[in-house]
Amino acid sequence: MSEPTVAEATETIYASLRADNADIDAHIATLKAALTREGIKEAVFDPTKLAQNNRSGRKLMQAYFRQRGVSVRFSDQ
Repeated sequence: MSEPTVAEATETIYASLRADNADIDAHIATLKAALTREGIKEAVFDPTKLAQNNRSGRKLMQAYFRQRGVSVRFSDQ
C-alpha cells in the first residue's frame, strides 16, 4: 500500500471533521508525514468544507494543528 498524498490526507481530515473529529490526531499525523514527504511547509484547507467556517473555528483549527506540528492556511486568505 502506498503512502497517502497531501490531497488524500486532507480529504480524510475533512471526513474526520464531519464525523465529529473521529481519529483526528491520527489523520493529522498522516498529513504531517505526507507534507514532509512532498516537501510542503503548510497544509491548505478550503474553509467552505469545514464544520466551523467562522474566524474562531478556523483559529481553533490552526492552533490545534500547530500543537501537532502542522501549519495550516486557508484558501480564502
